Amino acid sequence: MSDFQFKKGAKVEISIDEDGFRGAWFCGTVVKAPAKNDKKVLIEYETLLADDESTPLKEKVDLVQIRPTAPREINRVFKLDEEVDVSYNDGWWEGVITQVLQDNQYSVYFRPTRDQHEFKDSDLRLHREWVHGNWVPPLEDEAVRPTEEKIHEEKEEKTFIKGSLIEVSSDEDGFEGAWFAASVVEVIGKNKFLVEYRDLKTDDDKEFVREEVDALHIRPCPPKAGKVDNFKEFEEVDALYNDGWWVGIISKVLDHSKYLVFFKTTDEELEFKGDELRVHQDWIDGKWVMVSKALDLSG
Repeated sequence: MSDFQFKKGAKVEISIDEDGFRGAWFCGTVVKAPAKNDKKVLIEYETLLADDESTPLKEKVDLVQIRPTAPREINRVFKLDEEVDVSYNDGWWEGVITQVLQDNQYSVYFRPTRDQHEFKDSDLRLHREWVHGNWVPPLEDEAVRPTEEKIHEEKEEKTFIKGSLIEVSSDEDGFEGAWFAASVVEVIGKNKFLVEYRDLKTDDDKEFVREEVDALHIRPCPPKAGKVDNFKEFEEVDALYNDGWWVGIISKVLDHSKYLVFFKTTDEELEFKGDELRVHQDWIDGKWVMVSKALDLSG
């Protein structure tokens, strides 16, 4: 565990738990350290302004919303399908590289907004999570960079028809990062579908929930990513929990094919059996993309 403490003057990054800001981190400075047993800290943002737009915004935030400034490699060459943070709109926003362009430029896809933009390499850094006082994955040795295998399964863009087996996401609070198994009951329009969930039931517990969803919130059921005998520490996975698949990171490998999984959206860590996990994949531009492989730290 790191002994990093959020003292006065410490440079930090802050997350904002509001619609439109999820997945972003904003740079700031600790103005006043938290008192003993206090879970809030006063910070000042570097790029966000107060309502009068003449002074930096100051506010008290929960300790779980801040972390040290994330490290970054110098002159790093990024690769297709890598998860990155992008310096954009006054903060660092999480995305995935979908195209390597000329002149050190990259096309980056943002999952929450489902849009794509081009950026220079100087605007990017490798995406990392602050887990139990350590950066995951650790800062790379730039002289010897671990080889990362890029695994995709190319699929033709498909039209969802009645009876199609799918997974459905939700933008509601508490459901970010989760996908729920369902089937298409009826195609309502070009981008609208009536779906029935496989595991979610109505309040009276008599029928499975049906609702209308748009095309942006559905995808095919992901394929099995080859034979997975065991998962590795720091690997991104989906965990079967509360009737859905929730994205998380393997924080510890336990005995008897069990694992601790860290969920960044809730800052929770839970234990799962291996058969309750699957390799995390994203459905981007009509194909399955595996954006995060376990980092080999053995040598």
